[in-house]
Amino acid sequence: MATYTLTTPLSEEVIRKLYVRDTVILNGTVFGIRDLTQIRIFDHKMDPPVSLKGAACLHTAPSLKKVGDHWEKICVGTTTSGRMDRFTPGLMEKYGVRAIIGKGGQYQASLEAMKKFGGCYLAIVGGAAALETNQIVEVEKVYWEDIHPEALYQFKVKDFGPLTVAMDSHGNHLYFEVKAQAEKKLSEIYKRLGIPV
Repeated sequence: MATYTLTTPLSEEVIRKLYVRDTVILNGTVFGIRDLTQIRIFDHKMDPPVSLKGAACLHTAPSLKKVGDHWEKICVGTTTSGRMDRFTPGLMEKYGVRAIIGKGGQYQASLEAMKKFGGCYLAIVGGAAALETNQIVEVEKVYWEDIHPEALYQFKVKDFGPLTVAMDSHGNHLYFEVKAQAEKKLSEIYKRLGIPV
């Protein structure tokens, strides 16, 4: 396990150095995305209004307020990633996204895309919205304001994390490993209790 401090945009070379259980601290730009943003991109076939090449995308629907023509942060938390799994392969293949930040991990199709295109999944601690919000220096831009709070957000971040590499470009998946270990222990517990498995 290693700790990396990385600055966006992220290269394939850098991402392929990461392995499950490594720790990542991010600086630079993080893009906030959620369901409606990705539905617009993929189902409505609208390209993002900003380049996502080398990007880290955070699954979020932030609480922001608009003051004049500027957006100010109130609270930026992270949402569960599983339901957005179908979008990750396209984000990586077509738009060059390198990292997804979220909670709970994603599934096999996303893992295959990470292997093929050089991507990773960075897990953030659930309930850490206050910390995340403090690590966002500025809301630089909000694209597609009409679907706020599920617009496309450009955040400037400093020392964002710690993030745990939970899916890497080598086919490793921390959540799958933990599930397998839990199932093995459950089987052992059933045997000790005399319950047929």
